[in-house]
Amino acid sequence: MRLSKKSVSAIVGVSLVAGLVVAPALAHHSFAMFDQTKVDKLQKATVSEFRFANPHSFVVVNVDGPTGKTKYALECSSVNMMVAGGWEATTIKAGDTVDIDYYPLRDGRPGGMLKTITVPDGRTLSGW
Repeated sequence: MRLSKKSVSAIVGVSLVAGLVVAPALAHHSFAMFDQTKVDKLQKATVSEFRFANPHSFVVVNVDGPTGKTKYALECSSVNMMVAGGWEATTIKAGDTVDIDYYPLRDGRPGGMLKTITVPDGRTLSGW
């Protein structure tokens, strides 16, 4: 069967559009911004926000340091994966004190990808 020029153009056009639609999703799942060869720790961090939402949850904490408070935004996995690992929407809340291990951002800004968190009831949960 031989395709007409119009059919070939339509197939190419649809393929290009599909590629453009998929590209952001692929970029979204890159974890290159985190240095996964290094684990940093935050001790006695105060939770300021917990966003238990898809596509990725976030834990935002404040840590007292020599120059004042520093805010860290730590990316977690999806709600489904976190629930499977023992998380609930009420596992942590603003004001809770937690200990955190995380993969830092490569650019040095405060934040990263949550590896583990020790929550107020003493459990240690994975962020992934």
